Amino acid sequence: MSYLKVEGLSFKYHKSKDMVVNNFFINMNKGEILALVGDSGSGKSTVLRLLTGLETPLSGRITLDGDIMFCKKTNIQPEHRNIGMIFQDYALFPHLTVLKNVQFAVNQGCKKEKCERAISFLKLVRMEEHGDKYPHQCSGGQQQRIAIARAMAANPKLLLLDEPFSNLDSKLRNTVREEVKEIIKAAGISAILVTHDNEDVRACADRAVQM
Repeated sequence: MSYLKVEGLSFKYHKSKDMVVNNFFINMNKGEILALVGDSGSGKSTVLRLLTGLETPLSGRITLDGDIMFCKKTNIQPEHRNIGMIFQDYALFPHLTVLKNVQFAVNQGCKKEKCERAISFLKLVRMEEHGDKYPHQCSGGQQQRIAIARAMAANPKLLLLDEPFSNLDSKLRNTVREEVKEIIKAAGISAILVTHDNEDVRACADRAVQM
């Protein structure tokens, strides 16, 4: 049984004549890293927004871990889908320390338990020594690891990464690609990576879907 199943997903933006996503299908196994590859405007990022519930499909069906997220009769709201997303700019809170950024995502336990969970994920991404710093005091690669730790601290069923390496220089990108795959695999989380770069696919993904 597929962990994530997307069937016949179609969508167009308001006042647009053309479909951005048209009759889209994917099947994904638990623990898999899947890449969505295609040129700008091919609908990759829109698929992520449809999966999270930030946009509503015109038709289709989305099932995650046996639960229906969207169909004709059902539309689970974004905050209840338990899907984490990492954006190109990482979207870290500038006024919170690294530790507080990750702790913010922990939604269960007392204050002490939340702190301990946040620290465990900072250790996973090798950023535990930087907990008292603020995001602007960290490099691009470090900020990305913080963003991953924060997303995983919420214990998502699915992790979405939208062009996560685009803001890194080429040398750092090569290193961070390998780190990202290692971190996601160590956490046992299923993930979808959106990219236009075949090097991202080769370094990070188990397989790719062309859009």
